[in-house]
Amino acid sequence: MTVTAEPTDRLLPLLRRLTGDEKHAPSAHSTLDVLWVLYDHVLRISPQTADEPDRDRFLLSKGHGPAAYYAVLAAKGFFPESWLDDLGGWNSRLGHHPDRTLIPGVEIGTGSLGHGLGLAVGVALGLRAQGWTRSRTFVLVGDAELDEGSNHEAIAYAAAIQLPLTAIVIDNQSSTHGWPGGIASRFPGWDAAVVDGRDHDVLEKTLSRTHDRPNVVVAVVEPKRG
Repeated sequence: MTVTAEPTDRLLPLLRRLTGDEKHAPSAHSTLDVLWVLYDHVLRISPQTADEPDRDRFLLSKGHGPAAYYAVLAAKGFFPESWLDDLGGWNSRLGHHPDRTLIPGVEIGTGSLGHGLGLAVGVALGLRAQGWTRSRTFVLVGDAELDEGSNHEAIAYAAAIQLPLTAIVIDNQSSTHGWPGGIASRFPGWDAAVVDGRDHDVLEKTLSRTHDRPNVVVAVVEPKRG
């Protein structure tokens, strides 16, 4: 397994600056590696191209603990690192759920679980209708979030129309109910891969692949003990 020094040396100090939402720290830490690999190696987006119509889109559906998302966006220069010191303040742009109207680089406002995958289907469908064939759509989903019924409609529709989007499911064993065959079996008609959610090399290789139909990547992240 290859885990670069960057998240430890660069991102964790940024993450520690976000205080007041410590109860969601496990959720934030479980997504940190995936988010960094996406923004540092995979996504065609930067602070300079954040409004370009042919950019890649990333949607954070996993609504609890957006701290890792904020840390990565700050590290990549989408907004000043000083913003991290005022999470949830009365005049802060960084709320306990991301707001697309306040935070550069954020594509959707999230919070209510189960909405992101359906929104990603709409985004990918709109890009295809406009002819932006190079623009890829990624959505990060929590394992427990899949219990929301709206996800199943989005999964079925994307498979039926062969919509090329990538769903990343963080599997940190937080789902209330298991699922026969594992998480990937909940995505019939999709390409599927199960990977180590901490292995940067594997994440980059898997997420960089292009697909002509929907694709799910289950990133397994062992919960920290003790």
